[in-house]
Amino acid sequence: MAEHTVKAFDEDITRLRGLIAEMGGLAEVAIAESLDALVRGDETLAEQVVARDKRIDALEVEVDKLAVRIIALRAPMADDLREVIAALKIGGVLERIGDYSKNIAKRTNMIEGRARFEPLTLLPAMGELAGEMVHDVLTAYAARDPDMAREVIATDVKVDGFYNSIFRNLVSYMVENPSTISSAAQLLFVARNIERIGDHATNVAEMVHFAATGVYPPEGDR
Repeated sequence: MAEHTVKAFDEDITRLRGLIAEMGGLAEVAIAESLDALVRGDETLAEQVVARDKRIDALEVEVDKLAVRIIALRAPMADDLREVIAALKIGGVLERIGDYSKNIAKRTNMIEGRARFEPLTLLPAMGELAGEMVHDVLTAYAARDPDMAREVIATDVKVDGFYNSIFRNLVSYMVENPSTISSAAQLLFVARNIERIGDHATNVAEMVHFAATGVYPPEGDR
């Protein structure tokens, strides 16, 4: 990041990046722990995920306030303005990712017959892939790396493929085991939440690309 004449401007931008990094770290942990809680039936861990989401919400408020302050006081232009606007949008997206993880955690006590419920074993791999997208896109943001951002966008196809496969598996499972319909429906909801996390990571990647280059990725990459 190039230094500015006003040192306070650099400090504000650094603080903004730090808030986004903290939000991203919490979102990554929330994704992993919500699925861990779901698979193991760990209600205590699930409650921790839900409670910690308030911190992500509070950080988003800080990002909003700081971004508005920077725009009002520093009147940033060109690269600097894109940086601030991207951070403002990314903060909102990370807050939504936290919400999706919270929603997954809340379903921990809604799965019956967990030990014999085969479709439950398919979700962690999908969640891990979505979590990697979030991690990689935050790395791309920190490095202002448009190439890495495009790689994240390309990965979303794999998450969508996971979702389609899990959807078919769960529907078949419900048909063959009608008594599991309630639990399977909850897992469909979880799979949809993970798929949305992948979509949001893609949205962040597009913003990172714009912040770094001034243009959005080519339509073929999205």
